[in-house]
Amino acid sequence: MAKDNKFLAIVVSIFIPPLGVVIHKGADKDALINLILTLLFYLPGLIHAIWVITNK
Repeated sequence: MAKDNKFLAIVVSIFIPPLGVVIHKGADKDALINLILTLLFYLPGLIHAIWVITNK
């Protein structure tokens, strides 16, 4: 993944965490986990999105 796409995914994740994960990894289990975390409370979804984008 190009560095600029990673930056774009992080910026999008600040506003809509599941969308940032989908941009970076596609619609897989991480996107579903992030959607559930975001629906429960915004902050866990944001933390998970940034973790997925920066570590994988």
